[in-house]
Amino acid sequence: MKTIAILSFLFLTSLSSIAQKSAKEDLVWHTDLNKAIALSNKEHKPMMLFFTGSDWCGWCVKLQKEVFTQNEFKKWAQDNVILVEVDFPKANIQTEEVKTQNRMLQQQFAVRGYPTCWFITADQLKDGKVNFTQLGQKGYEAGGPANWVTGATAIIKPN
Repeated sequence: MKTIAILSFLFLTSLSSIAQKSAKEDLVWHTDLNKAIALSNKEHKPMMLFFTGSDWCGWCVKLQKEVFTQNEFKKWAQDNVILVEVDFPKANIQTEEVKTQNRMLQQQFAVRGYPTCWFITADQLKDGKVNFTQLGQKGYEAGGPANWVTGATAIIKPN
């Protein structure tokens, strides 16, 4: 009887782990801006740049937990935007290319606090430069995914 109980526990624990892993993998958060721009233009969707301090910013963690991990947001994001994480961690390791890219984006969009989400489109110019069009921004907002998604939709689809 103990063996059955232990095997059942292990089986249920592994199912829970698989479910948590697949929930995290539902959304793709790009870290390479050039790849995100190409995908954005191919799919005709704006990008959502999520400026975050993933390993130290309490409000960033709160936004992710209350909104970005919820099914309502996941469905909306898959249908409406290309997600780009612009992270400024204290301990997590990043390549020098990602650090440089993120600092450039932080300066270009004048981000002074976290979390900040910029909704943008981008046109790749013939000389290799990128022309960004800012649609709007938002940060943490109480009210869960429904409230956040309503505000984000108003930014990317006015009227």
